[in-house]
Order: sequence, then C-alpha cells, then structure tokens
Amino acid sequence: MANTTTLSDRQRGRPREFDADQVVEQAMQIFWTKGYQGTSLPDLMEATRLSRGSLYAAFNDKHGIFLLALDRYIAQSLQRVDDELTSGVNALEGLKACVDGYIARTDGVAGQRGCLLVATAMEIAAWDQETSTRIAHFFESMRVRISKALSRAQKEGHLGEHVSPDAAAYMVVCFLEGLRVVRKVKGAPHKARAAAQTLISCLAA
Repeated sequence: MANTTTLSDRQRGRPREFDADQVVEQAMQIFWTKGYQGTSLPDLMEATRLSRGSLYAAFNDKHGIFLLALDRYIAQSLQRVDDELTSGVNALEGLKACVDGYIARTDGVAGQRGCLLVATAMEIAAWDQETSTRIAHFFESMRVRISKALSRAQKEGHLGEHVSPDAAAYMVVCFLEGLRVVRKVKGAPHKARAAAQTLISCLAA
C-alpha cells in the first residue's frame, strides 16, 4: 500500500494529499543532481510540485527531506549490492558482477552525475553528524556484505588462502567509491576495467 501523507486542515490553502515515497524519490533526484548546498527550496518545490507550506508541514525543513532522500538512496544502493553479489554462479563471480556494476555506473551521463553518498561525504559530512552517521553506516554495511562474499569465495576455493576477507573487503570498498570520484572528473573506462580485473586477479586463488 502506498505511503500517503495527508496535510492537516490547519495549513494555508486547500489541504493536499500526496505520495510521500514519490516526493522523497523526486527530492533524492534533485539532491543527487545539484548536491545539498546547491539545491534550493524552489528547486524542491519544482521537483516535487509541492508548495513551501506543504514541504515544511510534511518534512519540517530542507534538511529533513534530505535525510529521508539519503536514506532512500542508501537502501537502494545496498539492495543493488545484495542483488549483484548473489547474481553469480559462485561468490567470486558475484563480486565480479558487483564491481562490474559499479564500473558501468561510472560511464556516461550517470558517471558524470556521480554518487550521492560520495558527494555528500565530501560536501557536508564533516559538520553534519546525522549525515555522517548515515554515510558511515552505508560504507560499513557494504564492507560487511563484501567481506561475507569473500569469505564464501574462500570456502569455495576461489579466493587465495593468504587473503583476509575483512581487509580485502575494505580495499574493495575504497576502490569502488574512489572510482566514482576519479571517473566523475576523467573518463577512462578501459583503465577502470583493467584496474578492476587486476584487483580481482590479486584476490583470486
């Protein structure tokens, strides 16, 4: 059932009904494109087609709707990682699919747009504790997922016995998120794929 928010009769003008999930999705897209600081209230009003009063009544302020948008982005990103890690015939193939997926998302227009999490980490996480906590949660959740995949790969005989799944998982996270930054400012898809292949080869048994 859709999550529908109904504004109270105390607000100015005619009360409205809207799908809160859809509004957060629309807000996420504009924050993703323009960044937190670059997104204005008029931008949010245009993207969501809600009035200033409606936005404030439902989400309190710009920061409130941004946190919900960031939560949505994190949930979608972790679900995608889960899907990719379990898509292969074995754990190592699943990891390759995850890495390949990240590389694909750094191509073209999507690559130029970049990653909302990485952009937010560099833009406001240093002074916004609520944002910093969410980003730290995402990176740790991603590391744990990859570490478990690497542990399975090791049990299956596809990961070198000398490899620490935890340490390797941290390295993979750093590689993937760093790749989002590098590819945003300089297009070199063949280099990204070669680097990924080298990384996987170093881990494989």
